[in-house]
Amino acid sequence: MFGYVITNKPELKIREFARYKGIYCGLCQKLKERYGRTGQLTLTYDMTFLILILSSLYEPKEEKKQKRCLVHPAKKQWMITNEITDYAADMNLLLSYFHFVDDLEDEKKLSGGAGKMVYGRRAQKIQKKYPKKAKVIREQLEQLRTLEQKNVTEPDEISRPFGELMAELFCYREDAFLPILSRFGFFLGKYIYLLDAYMDLEEDEKKGSFNPFFQQKEQADFPKKIQDILEGTMRAAIVEFEKLPLEQDIAILRNILYEGVKIAYLKKQADGKKMEEELDE
Repeated sequence: MFGYVITNKPELKIREFARYKGIYCGLCQKLKERYGRTGQLTLTYDMTFLILILSSLYEPKEEKKQKRCLVHPAKKQWMITNEITDYAADMNLLLSYFHFVDDLEDEKKLSGGAGKMVYGRRAQKIQKKYPKKAKVIREQLEQLRTLEQKNVTEPDEISRPFGELMAELFCYREDAFLPILSRFGFFLGKYIYLLDAYMDLEEDEKKGSFNPFFQQKEQADFPKKIQDILEGTMRAAIVEFEKLPLEQDIAILRNILYEGVKIAYLKKQADGKKMEEELDE
């Protein structure tokens, strides 16, 4: 994943951010326990959100402890974990592994080969534990690569595979909430893919990499089109989110979905306007 599903920290209460940080640090510690120091390198804010929403829905028993870490050696940090933290750690590493495999097969990156080698054995164990999820991740990334090679640029079509991938990740249990979680994950995944494409537009152009927005970026109404696409996709995700009977950490979750996911986009927009103003002076 890409690290866009974050909090808008200034709008959170101190205790809310402390809890969010505790869950994030708990995931980091769990990655270390299960997969070593290299496992910690795969840590993402996106998976912290996955823990938050599934924990709010299912309310599993939590373990809270204070520990020092390499990032904060001087002071012990609160770490909050539960059974969903284990699941998120497994999915976190599995996604990272397939990302490296995709880089190796698609762009022949040396980092892809190194990542495949480092995480391969551990990823195999996870695939045996979660065969369906591994199959969906692998198939949807392959489908995405195929669409990119065909230069498919229609936003709904090109973002669909990553939406399907995320839909599977949010399906933690086979129960009455599964359809809602699946639809929510689907729209969130589409949003993440499209936002990442927009954020990487200039870099992809320099590198000659695929980007679905190349043909549209010179259009006068391009900024408005992007805004409408992203806002519409996130609204669809929020509609599903609000159907869930959530109470625990609801303020943090809404902070992320209503504000935090927009931070990267808004910063890019602001930087672009500032650059235009400087050129006009």
